[in-house]
Amino acid sequence: MNSNKASSEKNSSMIPSSPTKYRVLAIDIGGTNVKLLASGQKDMRKVPSGPTLTAREMASKVKTTVKDWPYDFISIGYPGPVVQGRPISEPFNLAPGWVRFDFRKAFGKPVKVINDAAMQAIGSYKKGRMLFLGLGTGLGSAMIVDGVLQPMELAHLPYKKGRTYEDYLGLRGLERLGHKKWQKNVFEAVAQLRQAVQADDVVLGGGNAKKLTDLPAGVRLGSNNNAFVGGFRMWQDETVRHGIVRTAGSK
Repeated sequence: MNSNKASSEKNSSMIPSSPTKYRVLAIDIGGTNVKLLASGQKDMRKVPSGPTLTAREMASKVKTTVKDWPYDFISIGYPGPVVQGRPISEPFNLAPGWVRFDFRKAFGKPVKVINDAAMQAIGSYKKGRMLFLGLGTGLGSAMIVDGVLQPMELAHLPYKKGRTYEDYLGLRGLERLGHKKWQKNVFEAVAQLRQAVQADDVVLGGGNAKKLTDLPAGVRLGSNNNAFVGGFRMWQDETVRHGIVRTAGSK
C-alpha cells in the first residue's frame, strides 16, 4: 500500500471543501503532527512532529508525503508569532531553525505563513467579534473583529500561581490538573478573556477542545479542520497580507 495513503485519515465527512480558484496546500504545524490537505483532496495526511523537527525536515517530509497532490500555492500555520509573513521566534515545542528558514525556496512555490491559531480562526469565523483559543499541545489565540484578524500571543503570559495560560490550558495543564480542574480553568480563563476583549463569539479549537463538556453560552467548539478552511481562504482573499486578514466573505 502507498505509505502516503496509509497515513491518511479516512474521514471525508470531516474534511472541508475548498471552493477556491487556486490549488492550495494547507500545512498546519502542530506539536504532535504536521497536518496536510490540498484543494480537491478528501483525505488529510500527517507528518509526525515533535521537539526534534526542524523546518528543513518538515519541508522535505511534506513534499514527499504529498508528491501525488497537485497544488500551486501553500498556506502554513506556524506555531509561534508571525509578522509580515515571517516567523519572529522559534517554536516552543519544536526544534530551532525556523525563523530564518526560506519556505518559498524550500517548496519552490508561493507561500503564505501565518500563526497556526490565526489560520484556524480564519476558518472558524462567522461574524462580529470572535475570540479563538486553540487547546492543543500548547495554547494558540487570535481575535477577529468585523472580519479583520489580529493574531495574539497569550500562551506564555502569566495566569496564576506563577504559571502561564499555557501551563493551565495546554496539554501540560490537562495532564497536571486532570480533566475536571483543567476544564474549570479553561472556562474561567475564557470568561476573563472574553470580558477583556468584549468578544460576542468564542471558539475553542485544538485537539483537546473535544474533551470539554457543558460549554458556557456564547462558546462553541471549533474543529482542527477549520485550519484548512483558513488556509484555503488565505488565497481566496487578496487583502491577506502582513498578518492583517480580512476574511473571505466579510463586509
